[in-house]
Amino acid sequence: MKISRVIATFGGCGLSPKAPGTVGSLAALLVALPFMRRKRVLATGAVVASVAGWWAADQAGDGEDHGWIVIDEVAGMWISLLACTASKPTEDTSSQESPFIWSLVAFALFRLFDIRKPGPVGVLDRRHDALGIMGDDIVAGIMAAGCIKTFRWLGRALKPAKG
Repeated sequence: MKISRVIATFGGCGLSPKAPGTVGSLAALLVALPFMRRKRVLATGAVVASVAGWWAADQAGDGEDHGWIVIDEVAGMWISLLACTASKPTEDTSSQESPFIWSLVAFALFRLFDIRKPGPVGVLDRRHDALGIMGDDIVAGIMAAGCIKTFRWLGRALKPAKG
């Protein structure tokens, strides 16, 4: 198997006979969990997945977003997970601010945006090139991250002050 196909399938996750996009997203979540307290590592992974995915999708995908190409889900998932990490190294992550719980929310939101393809996600999805293959999932990840950031901010803003 060519290296471009190994990257495009995220080590074979895209070869799942059922729901390869969901399998790729779940694999991305599981790989990212140990790095949830290391925002730089997660951000670097998202950039590397985006750049390597662009190349791999162009090489292996022939301009089409085949179901087995899941590196785009990996990049988008890792982008959405960035919103689940602590904003500052000293930020308290109590049980209400658990990165794990927020990671599950990020997974659900990312899959929702990736499947439903609202607004710019759908526009990029209709392109038949590497930009379209990678771009729709990157934008879906950004949208999921924006929702998570908003939910977390609202949760902190509405939290009663400790007396």
